[in-house]
This record gives sequence, C-alpha cells and structure tokens, in this order.
Amino acid sequence: MEAQSFGTVNYIALFAYLAAIMAVGVYFARRQKSADDYFKAGGRIPGWAAGFSVFATTLSSITFMSIPAKAYTSDWTFLIGQYVAIAILPIVFWFYIPFFRKLNLTSVYEYLERRFDVRMRLFGSISFMLFHIGRIAIVTYLTALALMPFIDISPLMIVFLIGVLCIIYTFLGGIEGVIWTDVIQGIMLSIAAILIFVVICFNVDGGIVEVFSMSNQANKYFPVEQFSWSWTESTIPVLMIGFFFASLQQFTASQDVVQRYIVTDNIDETKKALITNAKLVACVPVFFFAVGSALFAYYTQNPELLPADFNTGGILPFYIISQMPVGVAGLIIAAIFAASQSSISSSLNSIAACFTSDIYEKVSKNPTSEQKLRVGRTLTVVAGILGVVASTYLIMSNESEIWDAFNSLLGLMGGPMTGLFMLGIFIRRANANSALLGVVASIATVLWVRSATDLNFFFYGVIGTLMVVIVGYLTAPMFKNNLNSDEIDELSATKDKNSKSAAKA
Repeated sequence: MEAQSFGTVNYIALFAYLAAIMAVGVYFARRQKSADDYFKAGGRIPGWAAGFSVFATTLSSITFMSIPAKAYTSDWTFLIGQYVAIAILPIVFWFYIPFFRKLNLTSVYEYLERRFDVRMRLFGSISFMLFHIGRIAIVTYLTALALMPFIDISPLMIVFLIGVLCIIYTFLGGIEGVIWTDVIQGIMLSIAAILIFVVICFNVDGGIVEVFSMSNQANKYFPVEQFSWSWTESTIPVLMIGFFFASLQQFTASQDVVQRYIVTDNIDETKKALITNAKLVACVPVFFFAVGSALFAYYTQNPELLPADFNTGGILPFYIISQMPVGVAGLIIAAIFAASQSSISSSLNSIAACFTSDIYEKVSKNPTSEQKLRVGRTLTVVAGILGVVASTYLIMSNESEIWDAFNSLLGLMGGPMTGLFMLGIFIRRANANSALLGVVASIATVLWVRSATDLNFFFYGVIGTLMVVIVGYLTAPMFKNNLNSDEIDELSATKDKNSKSAAKA
C-alpha cells in the first residue's frame, strides 16, 4: 500500500507540537542547577501534574494504536487491566510510598541496599537501566513501523523526530521538564482519543447508538467465553491476575513511576498524584476501546474504503490519515509522537538517576551536586543514543516478533524486582542471602516456564514475583540477618511502622 501524502498543513501541525515541546525543555533548563533539581525537581511539582506524568509515562504510542486495533479485531477484555491498575493504588499508598518518601531516595533501588545489600541494589538498578534502554528502542521502532505505511516520512526521520528531540529536551529540562511535557502530552492523548471517537461517530450512519449496537451484536465487549479460566489464553481471570502483578511492578519497583512520588512537596501531594492518575486511567482508556468499536462500525458500513489484505494493526493511523480533516490529522499524529516521547523521556531521566545514584556515587569520592548533575545529563544523552541506535538497527534489519519478546522480558526482569520489594517490606525475617536465592530461583523458574511450557506470558510476572517471596521466606533461617531488629522494623511493614511514617510525613 502506498503511503498517504501527509500534506503541508499536517506538517505544520506536527512541527508546531515538536517546537512547543522543545520550548518547554529550554524553559526549565535554567532551573537545573543541581542533581536534586534534575532528578527530583526540588519538590516543586504539584500532585495533579505528577499524576498526569504517571499516566503519560505508562501509556506509550504502541498502546495508543494497539488498543483500538484490539477492540476493532477482537473485544474489550483488555480494558479489565486498566481497572486492576486502579485497584492496587491503595496498596501502593499505604505500604510503599511512606518508605520512599521517608528515605528521601533518588533511586528507588537504594532501598534494596538498606534492606538487603549492595548486590540487590545493583541487580535492581542495572536490570532497570538495561530494560529501559531496550524499551526506548522498541517503542521508537514500533512507532516508526506503525506510521511508515501511512505517511510519507521515512522511518529513520520518524526515529530522529521522536528520539533525538526527546534526548534534547530531557537533557535540558531534567525531570521537571519531563513532567511538564508529560502534562502536555497526556492532555493531547486524552483529547485525541475523544476527538477521534466523536468524528467517527458523526461519520457512521446511525451515530453513537449504531456504533455500540453493532459492537454488541458482534459480541465485541466482554464475551461470556472470556470469563473462563485458561493457562494459555488471555482470558479475563488471567488478565486480572497478570495486570495485578504488572501494575504492582510499575508502581512499586520501577524507577520511572516511583520517581514521581518524590518530586512533590509532601505526601498529600503524592496522594493527589495517585488520585489524578486513577481518574485518568478510569476514563481515558475507555475512549481508546470505543474508538476501536467506532472503527469497526465505520468500516463495516464502508468496506470499500479498506485496501485489500489490509493489516488491521494499523487501522487507527490509516483512518487518521485518510479520513480526518487536514490539520487535525497532523495534530493527532503529533499525539502519537507525544505518547512515544512521554514514555521515552521518563525512561531517559530515570536511567540517568539510577546510574548517578547507584553506580557513580558508589565509585566516586563524595561527588558534588554539580558533578552529579553533569553525570546525569551525560547519561541522558548516552542512554538516548543507545536507544536510537538500537531502534535504527531494528528498522534496518526488519526484525519481527519483537513485541512478544518484550512482554516476556518484562515478566523475566519485572517479576524478581517486584518480589524483592515485597520481600523486604513484608517479610521481616528476610535477609540479603535469602533474597539472592529468591532472585536466582525466580529467574531460573521463569526461564524454564518460558522454554518448556505454553503458559500465557501474563503468568511470567506472577511466577517471578512469588518465587522471590516464597524462596526468600523459606531460606531466611539458613542465614544470619545483616540488620538488627530496629533496622529491620524501620525498613519493613512491621509493628505499624508504615502508619506512623505516613502520619509523620
């Protein structure tokens, strides 16, 4: 299929967005005078903005395009996962945030050293950095791959516009620039989803009533068979369990999200961040699924508008370019760029925070705040370049099946991380050596399950998490704890320490 002509007006809309994002980075560059500014924004971020940032960070361009495609070709069952993510937030607030704020961490993995030892901290930090360099590459690659058939911009130019510009504004503005660009990008994503849905409904004979009627007749919401249990298929019970542990990993063990808890002035503002994120997650993804239903109704009524042998994975960008008004199409493509950049910029700043806090401060002798700032900015550029180079390689080599591999990797690396924090906070007798055995057992088990069984990949994170906790608990009596009782109490959810810490904060 030949690429559509993007058009001058659409180009103007796209480049106006990119210029605005760059301007935000330049504006906040003047405030980046120390490592505390660069990684924590000096505590200047209001809770609602941090909540928008969490929402934008966890919603990539791939999600923006794949959810409508999923609803178009299949059903709404994956919507369940969004509400599971909301359900875990009270757990995060009561049991995790008090620790992170009380310890005043730059890197969340510093907790693992205080609770266990430096090995666990380095394992967590290095795993996060490697994973997110890969995530930058994959998000950029898949965005370019999805847009390439529909607009007359070369995939390498798309990589440049997404990746290189993202490196520049993240380098300049630090976490403060990242969060405020996330706010802009989160608003763009939300408005784009609503706008697309409204426009399609106006173009469907019968309007919104017909859209939902046709989807209902085609059994495209929550089919009865999806409520059954399965070990291999992504049915609703499997999704609920899988998303519970995946969300727990994001909100308790992933630097890019946890970093948002410490950029606000106090714990009340952090609570506002979680509430704002919950409201957005409760409302906006519904429109992504509704867009898929609207596209189904529209192209069912107008089948001649779809090319022969069309790959339905690109149904959303195809509709945007071929049917949306000139200028509006450019803004919505800009929203897809925004979804990609919001995830990438968060990864870049978080990688820099982890390296500076977990490695540079360990090997250098009492570095000054200015030295840490320079290292953080340097790592932002290095990580970004690695991600862009990797995404360029993927485009040139035309790799396939990479998305499933990415999800499997998330289970392999995310599960042990979630388990480590859970073990440290909730299992008082756990110690450094039992935690190490738990991690080894977790990785070995997930690798075996992945290679020897047909188990659905949503179970990988579940297995990875529980193996760390179970093995760490059972083997703890074999080793002497490196902490005394008071230190363990201070770093564990024992004797109501969390409640007291929350009250003090």
